Amino acid sequence: MIQIDLGGAWNANAAGSDDLFPATVPGCIHTDLLAAGRIEDPYYRDNEEAQMWIGETDWVYSREFDPGDELLSQSAITLRCDGLDTLATIELNGRRIGTTDNAFRTYEWDVKDTLKPGKNRIRISFASTIPYITKLQNKKFLNLTGINHHRISGSNYIRKSQCNYGWDWGPMCVTAGIWRSIVLRGFSASRIDEFEVAQKHGRKSVDLAVSGRIERAPKNTEPVTVKAVLRFDGRAVAEASSTVQKKEFELGLTVKNPALWWPNGMGDQNLYELEVMILDAGGLQLDSSKKRIGLRTLELDRHEDTWGESFQFVVNGKPFFSKGANWIPADTFVTRVTREFYEFLIKSAAEANMNMLRVWGGGIYEDDVFYDLCDEYGICVWQDFMFACSAYPAFDPEFMENVRCEAIDNVKRIRHHASLALWCGNNEIEQIGGFIGDNPGEMTWKQYSSLFDKLIPGVVAKHDPGTPYWPSSPHSPHGDRKDVQNPKWGDAHLWQVWHGRKPFEWYRTCEHRFNSEFGFQSFPEPRVVESFTEPKDRNISSYIMDRHQRSNIGNDAILQYMLSWFRLPVSHDMTLWASQVLQGMAIKYAVEHWRRSMPRGMGTLYWQLNDCWPVASWSSIDSEGNWKGLQYMARDFFAPVLVSGVEDVEKGTIEFHVTNDRTSAVRGRLSWRLLSTTGETITTDGRDVTVGAQKSKKTATVSFKDELSKIGNRRALVFFEFTPDDNTTVSRNVTFFARPKHIELENPELSITTRRAANGVEVTVSAKKPALWVWLDAPGSRLQYSDRFFHVLPGEPVTVAVSAPTVVPPAPPKSSTEPPTTKDGFTVHSIYDIG
Repeated sequence: MIQIDLGGAWNANAAGSDDLFPATVPGCIHTDLLAAGRIEDPYYRDNEEAQMWIGETDWVYSREFDPGDELLSQSAITLRCDGLDTLATIELNGRRIGTTDNAFRTYEWDVKDTLKPGKNRIRISFASTIPYITKLQNKKFLNLTGINHHRISGSNYIRKSQCNYGWDWGPMCVTAGIWRSIVLRGFSASRIDEFEVAQKHGRKSVDLAVSGRIERAPKNTEPVTVKAVLRFDGRAVAEASSTVQKKEFELGLTVKNPALWWPNGMGDQNLYELEVMILDAGGLQLDSSKKRIGLRTLELDRHEDTWGESFQFVVNGKPFFSKGANWIPADTFVTRVTREFYEFLIKSAAEANMNMLRVWGGGIYEDDVFYDLCDEYGICVWQDFMFACSAYPAFDPEFMENVRCEAIDNVKRIRHHASLALWCGNNEIEQIGGFIGDNPGEMTWKQYSSLFDKLIPGVVAKHDPGTPYWPSSPHSPHGDRKDVQNPKWGDAHLWQVWHGRKPFEWYRTCEHRFNSEFGFQSFPEPRVVESFTEPKDRNISSYIMDRHQRSNIGNDAILQYMLSWFRLPVSHDMTLWASQVLQGMAIKYAVEHWRRSMPRGMGTLYWQLNDCWPVASWSSIDSEGNWKGLQYMARDFFAPVLVSGVEDVEKGTIEFHVTNDRTSAVRGRLSWRLLSTTGETITTDGRDVTVGAQKSKKTATVSFKDELSKIGNRRALVFFEFTPDDNTTVSRNVTFFARPKHIELENPELSITTRRAANGVEVTVSAKKPALWVWLDAPGSRLQYSDRFFHVLPGEPVTVAVSAPTVVPPAPPKSSTEPPTTKDGFTVHSIYDIG
């Protein structure tokens, strides 16, 4: 098969205008206008609001090309578009060849008779989606969250990224353009249409069933040979071939002594290359297609147990606790997200000991590179279909057929990935009131069921029967489907902390089976805030800071919780930093509790890993790729072996727990020490501990009542750690008998020294008194820190590696990326400095 990529340099213009400007494909109209100097940065101050006209305008993309004689000589030629956003009309040499209305679908048209030798012209017109959705919403109103606050009404009528129309963490930037590949494809004999792989695992072998379809050129009936070769580390380990007379084929391969694929923290991410080829009678290769696969079983186990019904993922026969976060599009303009930035984010998840990401249903079916990288880093993928927080027009047969085609395209594209763990129908449609029922603006239960209980799972059952399907997140599989927070079964979205203003301690009352959403907000660090503000904007209650806060309770909630835990910050910058400590504390409370509840609870995915623009949000990594406090803390509370404590302020006791995610038992030393805020050691002790494989155990309950009666709760700090006998990573933790704002901390007199290192600078932080949640910064510089928000004790300095960032974010900031070489270039703070 011959393929010509039509990506690259195009022209764009507003419909009805002759004013052309350069455009890039793949891309979108916002990035093209920005590159051409036609608009300012949409993320700066309130430019987003001033640029709403872009989404209300019709746009045209065009270019000329020469297909070449070799392509024109082929018997069949098609134009394939993997992503047109969204209401597109495609013309080739003045002839209309097709229209589209779904940004998530792949479209392909026969253009054999439309192409000509020499210069050809393609023109793709994009109609604004705003009049389209407004007309349909006015005809039959359907409910959605956030109308008149952070979402454009009617967006549930269009099949494109729902968060393009705004969300409670994202801007309203309604895009248009050719956002994925566009190619001409020609062949004269046969080509591979599709193939899939089913695995059957034995004790020491894996049988692979490779089945698929070939497409034949017109009038071609010659038999062909289909051959499959499986390679590992470049070496063929199995192959099979068969003569095919018609269109379907099926081949069987056996892999002996397979190298299995495992999630992060459980083993290696072994990947095989499977190549399927078509050969003619003389052995000439006509077409080939390659996919990387992992040999593994990955199931959702739901069995009746003591507490109700389990909800746990099982890989290669071993249950595991799912640790991770929710994923949103990595930039508002997803076409400028590079492979390097994808890898940085996914690697960051793996470095924080995560093993699962949930691709949330209000964004996009991710780029192939996302799933490739999840395969490589051992990050299992919970994959939502793209429906979120809305009623949808399931009463419309055309809409349903459009969704069916969308589901088929994306299931076929993603299904072979080793990381794919679950297909999920939608986000929160069953949970939020006003979407399902018999009231105006709602879809009926029958309509809902036709979409999420029949159509979509039917596609999954036919095209990816080996991957489980879950109707909604959250979902209760028994009884009332609206009872989605039932702790007996299913998954839960627990937002009583944050939206419900419950205290952090509330998390410890929850015993749910799988927590697929919960979260707490923070601000990005000061330098990031400076990138989208003027000096006059730098107050969390300013208009611009409110524009970069899309939760309707956002900054008020942050401040309310902050004053519950910390003293009133002395400055704007300290407010931003304190919010990151606060966010980390909130999620730490939840995750440690749920990990202690294992095996009753077997998963925790916080909201959210990443951002799509500079904003106050629930993310643990901001839009530039800076780790917030939560990301550093996640590395600790998601550690394979975790020590945690449950304090009883009234009794003066602490329960010490050790949680072991490993597939083998862990032995080691649990030790604890009570320090006064002056740094004096009041008492210290420990014991040897053994915890079984994938178990959590209360290892000790220790009373500090006598010691507290002498120094008082507000002058007590309890540091504790678990050191495995095999000298792997030590788990450290700290707890208190008073809120941090009431602890009588003394000035830690922090000091730093610096030393040049191969990749930057090593900064050593020392303290004369205990310092809690210490962070380094180099004002004005975007840098990478090996650690932040750590604790420093007298006589126990901490060394941090500081280096230039390893990746350029989608919207590169104008900041220095060179670490200071002397201590004068750094600042160091702890919560003592907050207020």
